[in-house]
Amino acid sequence: MKEFKLPDVGEGLTEAEIVRWHVKVGDPVKVNQTIVEIETAKAVVELPCPFEGVVSALLADEGETVDVGKPIIRVDDGSAPAAPAGGAALSGAAGGRDGGAAEPAGRGQALADDMVPAVPEEAGGPGGSGKPKEERQPVLVGYGVKMGAAKRRARKQPSTGPSTGSSAPGGARAPEGLSRAGAVPQSQPQPAPASAPAGAGRVAVLAKPPVRKLAKDLGVDLATLTGTGPQGSITRDDVHTAANAAPGQDAGTARPGMRAVPSGGEERIPVKGVRKATAQAMVASAFTAPHVTEFLQVDVTATMEAVTRLRALPDFAEVKVSPLLLVAKAVLVAARRHPMINSAWDEAAQEIVVKHYVNLGIAAATPRGLLVPNVKDAHALSLPELAAALGGLVETARAGRTQPADMAGGTFTITNVGVFGVDAGTPILNPGESAILAFGQVRDMPWVVDGQIVPRKVCTLALSFDHRVVDGELGSLFLRDVGAMLEDPLRMLAWG
Repeated sequence: MKEFKLPDVGEGLTEAEIVRWHVKVGDPVKVNQTIVEIETAKAVVELPCPFEGVVSALLADEGETVDVGKPIIRVDDGSAPAAPAGGAALSGAAGGRDGGAAEPAGRGQALADDMVPAVPEEAGGPGGSGKPKEERQPVLVGYGVKMGAAKRRARKQPSTGPSTGSSAPGGARAPEGLSRAGAVPQSQPQPAPASAPAGAGRVAVLAKPPVRKLAKDLGVDLATLTGTGPQGSITRDDVHTAANAAPGQDAGTARPGMRAVPSGGEERIPVKGVRKATAQAMVASAFTAPHVTEFLQVDVTATMEAVTRLRALPDFAEVKVSPLLLVAKAVLVAARRHPMINSAWDEAAQEIVVKHYVNLGIAAATPRGLLVPNVKDAHALSLPELAAALGGLVETARAGRTQPADMAGGTFTITNVGVFGVDAGTPILNPGESAILAFGQVRDMPWVVDGQIVPRKVCTLALSFDHRVVDGELGSLFLRDVGAMLEDPLRMLAWG
């Protein structure tokens, strides 16, 4: 019997939420088979199983937040049960005499244990005092580990239905030696009855992680819905329809697409996952780096015409071409002309780190919150390659599949506020970067051309930068160059 402990899938992460199980009690599993999706402070991540065997118990419910290092699944690999602690030496000696049959099982468990940090005694490990200790707190992936007294939010109480098996009568949690699947001793796994679902009462629901998140926010039980999506999957409209149905009203009679609005009172939304990480990062950035923001209105008529012409080229037939593509290209060219804009402040070493590569971040609004994945080595990509990379980046983020590695190591960020009909703003720096560019909406405005007032396509660029690294001259020169290339895209060829 082997237990798979929740691994640390990113630097500084101490907990994750179980989003969806891909297996249930009684299912056979293979090595590297995806068994669960978890949501960290940065992304939804699929975890593979390091064992081969049969699932005997799921030790965490969907929607439950689990500490790193805690077991989440138990797998019966068919090996002999482990000997008691008092007979460890005797067992080891016997193993040597019978050819070491017990050694592979121990090695397999050790392999899984290597994936997670050990539980310290102060935190409740063997012989621990249970007192709080200095340990890691969740921080953004790639920006080091913050030490301090960890504060845990109260655990959710699992549903009290008789078939969950995750809590004892009266709401008390089952003892450690009991399985969630059926409250039986861990050393005696019981197969699920043929007449009941193998997940000990859990109903299999087809829904993507963003839909599950929406249902959770609106208080909708997915198990009560009938999906209208492919293969009976539940869609966002299904959730909205159920959320807007009045008490006693059939969910099908509610208008789809409407979000439930509380009638008076208050609504409380837990701060966790992406929202929690974003809040911590923005507070740290705003009160660490001295921000300066400059604005520039640009005539982008020629850029819009260039976008139309690019869409007609065969090289761009399979990718999405938008004004953001040429904005990104202009940023990359301008960063080559002004390398200090693409740098970072190293507080510990008291140095400015100038990066001669650009990992270009694109802020993407998703159902889980704001994500900033980045295109690695964007400066080395051709225009069609850059278009494909940007398109894939945004689609992956909106589908909730962005991996922590895709959001680490960014050097410069673009936020496209224009898609929301906003002209400009004062963006806050992504931690570890020295500049961020906000691209406002493109709209028709009167513009003076050759002494005549004519209608032109105009947008506003807003550049925020860390004044410790970027002074007013450098920020102005960089912003001027980006604007010049958007006014006349041919300059990208001349300067690039």
